[in-house]
Amino acid sequence: MTRPPDLGTPTTFVLLRHGETPLTPQKRFSGSGSGSGGAAASDPPLSDTGRHQAERVATALAARGTVQAIQAVEAIVSSPLTRCRETAEFAATRLDLDVRIEDGLRETDFGAWEGLTFAEVRERHPADMNAWLASPDAAPTGGGESFEAVARRVTAARDRLLAAYAGRTVLVVSHVTPIKTLVRLALGAPPESLFRMELAAASLSEVAYYADGNASVRLLNGSASR
Repeated sequence: MTRPPDLGTPTTFVLLRHGETPLTPQKRFSGSGSGSGGAAASDPPLSDTGRHQAERVATALAARGTVQAIQAVEAIVSSPLTRCRETAEFAATRLDLDVRIEDGLRETDFGAWEGLTFAEVRERHPADMNAWLASPDAAPTGGGESFEAVARRVTAARDRLLAAYAGRTVLVVSHVTPIKTLVRLALGAPPESLFRMELAAASLSEVAYYADGNASVRLLNGSASR
């Protein structure tokens, strides 16, 4: 009987969505573009609730290495946006690690939709909204990014991190679309699956990447902050 190959220790991404911002409860588009909402929409800081969530997650992450068979976080990588950097710093303080910034982990540029609710976009840009919901190649109004463009950017960032942290466990602090995209790609799921995943603020997901190119989703939308 042929034994399966020893693929060694996988590279594990612990995917952390940033904590809540003032826009999160309002469910407004908050990406990486300027749009009508300006910096207040595209790069808001954590709210008091978000800081509390980030602190709770940091405490949980610090306990990983004390749990049998759960690998401790060995490195931290974050989106450059304020809400992620603030969330990452809570973990960095508890884990005594530095934070590396990876631009490819930033949120989608939602163009003219930044700062608007779904209903407001539906009212102001109905044709563009319908196209965006129907095709991964359609971009938000005003020069935003399509899901396909985000997937290319996130794939390149993923590959850079896999090369830099082979066999290690990395905390990746990012946003809804990049995290869902990493999960989707690991599952080999179609683009429309992005609309079928739920990611709460400060939620944890986890993907393990093996030497043979396969990946395994170990967790989606886990809670350590509540």
